[in-house]
Amino acid sequence: MKRHTLTTLLIGSALLGSSVLQATNGDNLIAIGPKARAMGGASIAYPQDAITAVFGNPASLCFTKFCPSTQVDFAGTLFMPDVKASVTNPLMPSESLNVSSDDSVYPIPAIGVAVPFGEDNRGRFGLAAYGVSGLGVDYRNTVIGGTLGSLGQVPPGFDTAPIIAGSYTSLQIMKFAPSVAWQLAPDLSVGVAFHLDYAVLDLGQGSSSGYGYGVQLGLAYRPSENIALGLVYTSPQEVNHENVISLGGPLQDLKLENPQQIGVGVAYEANEGALVLAADVKWINWGDATGYSDFDWRNQTVIALGIQYEAIKDKLVLRVGYNYGKNPVKENNGWDGSFDFNTGMPNDMTVVQDLVMPTYFYETFRVIGFPAVVESHVTAGLTYHYSERFALSLAFMKALEEDISESGTGPTGAPTTLKSTLSETSIEFGLSWKF
Repeated sequence: MKRHTLTTLLIGSALLGSSVLQATNGDNLIAIGPKARAMGGASIAYPQDAITAVFGNPASLCFTKFCPSTQVDFAGTLFMPDVKASVTNPLMPSESLNVSSDDSVYPIPAIGVAVPFGEDNRGRFGLAAYGVSGLGVDYRNTVIGGTLGSLGQVPPGFDTAPIIAGSYTSLQIMKFAPSVAWQLAPDLSVGVAFHLDYAVLDLGQGSSSGYGYGVQLGLAYRPSENIALGLVYTSPQEVNHENVISLGGPLQDLKLENPQQIGVGVAYEANEGALVLAADVKWINWGDATGYSDFDWRNQTVIALGIQYEAIKDKLVLRVGYNYGKNPVKENNGWDGSFDFNTGMPNDMTVVQDLVMPTYFYETFRVIGFPAVVESHVTAGLTYHYSERFALSLAFMKALEEDISESGTGPTGAPTTLKSTLSETSIEFGLSWKF
């Protein structure tokens, strides 16, 4: 009976595992499209293509450089995370188990279109589809992906218990966003984008897909020819993943909510637009988002800065940027992750929605299996105009290495430390056509 109870609780917790990490501000990309990415994500007041306008601020569709033309954009990102973990050996507290995630190169596509309509082309219709979020690590083929029994002699019932709550998970979110913008005056426009999210979650027992819905409202204002201002609000968008996790019994649901966001942006053009300075500030409400708040995420303020310079008139544009958002994953210390050897039961449990898990595995999932902890990003890129109607853009992003570490007691009652380290690299390209 003890063995059955322990297996139900611990292996069930392990299904919360870990996957492929594709995230920068929490589990969201800093920007969509190579131009915005190269500007550090600064795009609320100054988007430069159809993808970025729909993603950053739909109202800005009326003020982009491609107006009043129709524009189609294609973009692709190659995302390369580097994730490492360290866990105190539960059977030998003086030893740390240091491992690297099974990382690879992950492609993220995007497409966008913007079309004018109405009298004097005062309206713009936009449509974009893009990969926007992803998270996780893959430790299945490492020592911490094994069981306590693989480390040495353990009490009966503990041999099949996982070392951490992390073998494999995968979360990927695609967004489909039709949008419309209307120019109320020569210097003022409003816009709205309707978001349809398609999310796929795999927690080790097969994937579960679901849909979420939301809206993005935008305002764009040009107080002068060389100053642009933007304001945008995105509503929370919840996805219910049905029959995706089991704690030894029937499969249960798990809800994840893309949080509400508020952002403001400003851009300044000098030398007849040859030089552009742009800045955004964005607030992301992780602390109240279903799923993320359950795993102790806090709200995040993101700052994006970008500089653009036209090196060769009508031909070559250069960009650099910086993006900062404090790690939203809280550090918890002093937790009790121990188990009672006589009963096989954990001494402390944590509730996540309708799930109950041992606190040790709750903490290993948060820190080891969910390490969305990078903060600083440096970016660069360029656009080359082959003609008035066709351009190629490139961008590079480096998320500087960050770590998270916390301590408590492990399954045997000995002191334990959990640590994750993450850095990211991405390369992006884009093609733009004007008609």
